Formats: sequence, C-alpha cells, structure tokens
Amino acid sequence: MAPIAAILTDIEGTTSAIAFVKETLFPFAEAALDGFLATHGQQPEVAACLAEAKRLAGPGEDAPAALRRWMREDAKVTPLKALQGMIWRQGYLDGRIDGHLWPDVAPCLRAWARAGIGLHVYSSGSVAAQKLLFGHSQAGDLAPLFSGFFDTGVGSKREAASYAAIARGLHLPPGEVLFLSDVAEELDAAATAGFLTCQLVRPADGTRPCPRHRQAADFQSVAAQFGLPAPHIAGGVAA
Repeated sequence: MAPIAAILTDIEGTTSAIAFVKETLFPFAEAALDGFLATHGQQPEVAACLAEAKRLAGPGEDAPAALRRWMREDAKVTPLKALQGMIWRQGYLDGRIDGHLWPDVAPCLRAWARAGIGLHVYSSGSVAAQKLLFGHSQAGDLAPLFSGFFDTGVGSKREAASYAAIARGLHLPPGEVLFLSDVAEELDAAATAGFLTCQLVRPADGTRPCPRHRQAADFQSVAAQFGLPAPHIAGGVAA
C-alpha cells in the first residue's frame, strides 16, 4: 500500500452523528425556509437556486413546494442543499447551531494535518454548509485544517467518476487517497475509482458493516489500521 497523501471524508455518519443532521440541521432549515425565501428571495444566489428548483420540480409544482418535498424525502438535490447551507449559516453565526463532531474526530484531524496529510471533505451537503459545520464545530474552528471541499457539484457520491474527478483535482494517484464514509455504496464507487476505503461503523448511528471494505469504529481505529498518526484520547479528550 502506497503512503497515504490525502484523506477524503464524508460528514454525516462519519465525522458527525446522523442524529445531528436529521434532528437539528434539517428541522432548522425546514422551519426557516419560508421566512428565508421571503426575506432573501431576490438575492442573486437565492434566486438562482429557486430557478433551478423550478426547473427540476414536478408537474404543477412551484419551487418552494419542490424544496419542501425534497426536504421530506432527504433528496440530494443541489439547489436544496445550497439553500439549506445559506439558512444554516445564520444559525451557526448567531450561535443557535454548533457543528457536532464525534470526540475522536478533531484530535485525529489535527494530528493528520500536522503530519502533512491533505484533508478534504466530500459530502452531499453544500460546500458552504461543510465549511460552516467545521468552522463552527463543538471542537472549535477546524475549517483551516482542510485543503478542499467537494459536494454534489462534482457528481454523485455513488458514482466512480466523481472520485476520479476529485483525484484529478487533487493531482494525486487515487491509490494515495483514503476515503472515509459510513455508506457502502459510496465506498464501492470510491474503490472502483482506485481509492483506499474505510467504513466508519459507529454504534450510535446504527451503521451496517459492509464486508467489502475495511471497517473502523472511530478515527483512532482508522489511524491504527492505515499507519496514520493519532493522539491518545482518554474519556473523549486528547491526551
């Protein structure tokens, strides 16, 4: 196995609890949607999202109705994800939201960054939303640790072509990039593109282990399996 030059990580179910996304972020955006559109609907970036939502909407469905339906379905639709990120931004900035991270995540990310390993995010949430979560996390501002952020603008997370495009963007051979996710189908796509893979199987998230990929209960276990540096964590605190 070639030395790992970069790590690409998912968020939901990997760095952060699924419950945080499902029970905090999604309801926050849904409750604020109508007021946000009424206040900011004429702003160019919001108007562009509404136009794209209208284009993708079903027959007889206007953009707000489509957005609400996609929220109920947890659809990975780019205009929805962009608008959710804009709504969450205000919640992060005024302190109503703190980005959840599992206790093992921040210490390991810092250790990997100190070792010169490139850190990158690939999530179905928008790049803006990713930066907000890590920039306003419970462990402080971790956004500067990352060199790149990718969302569905690069392609579906379940298609190998997306990972090939990311590797080209990183100017790295795929075999030197480790992808971390809880979703087997995403890991399958990354492996097809030549990435190293590891499935995060966190008991609190109810993740089903996939025998096609290495598995880890936390980031410390990832570090141990792939020869990466990691601090000792006692009681959830880096020692």
